[in-house]
Amino acid sequence: MAKRKSESAETVEIQEVTATRTPTVPFWEKNPKIVMYVLGGIAVLIGGWMLYKNLVVGPKNQEALSAMWQAEQQFGRDSFLMALDNPGGGYDGFVTLADKYSGTPAGNLCNYYAAICNLQTGNFDGAIEYMNKYDASGETLPALKYGVLGDAYAEKQDYSKALDYYGKAADATEVDVLAIYYLKKLGMLNEHQGNKEAALKAYERIQRDFPNPQIADWRDVEKYIYRAKAPK
Repeated sequence: MAKRKSESAETVEIQEVTATRTPTVPFWEKNPKIVMYVLGGIAVLIGGWMLYKNLVVGPKNQEALSAMWQAEQQFGRDSFLMALDNPGGGYDGFVTLADKYSGTPAGNLCNYYAAICNLQTGNFDGAIEYMNKYDASGETLPALKYGVLGDAYAEKQDYSKALDYYGKAADATEVDVLAIYYLKKLGMLNEHQGNKEAALKAYERIQRDFPNPQIADWRDVEKYIYRAKAPK
């Protein structure tokens, strides 16, 4: 269950460490040369990654940011088809940019833009494809990713998947406005499917877990609860 929080937090990256059983005689005492080779190899890999990040990824990302401005302009004008493939002025659209600058933060962002453009132009399979390519992290972006996937599946009338993604979107954030928004969508789609019990559960969670009178959807949740409780 998400805890109430109104401010964004920094991304926390969690690294999984696999535990191994310690032998009676420490491995590094029995095989000092092998250990040195391994440590040396790790140092080379780390050094190589830092060089790659600073000398390749950084400049490539800056290049991508410069290359995508025209597509962003068309996106801002709701010219989604142009933003996708041909924003004009000899610039690439988000589809080309996402592939050309794959592996950079800007290229990753182009996947998000491409997904939204496809969603807005009715290409729901395209929206799903690009949103699945989008690497979301932090306190808000995973929720937005799941929410867009929910919208795309809802438009395809694949309501079971849409419900699943709306639930994931609500659980993926601690930001009140986003959690409430996707819980409302979850409730309304359950109502549409005739599952008033599940709808009521989503609405009551809004009321119970995210009490924020500044948000219109929270202030209106009483009427949703009343409607879900009404006899068929």
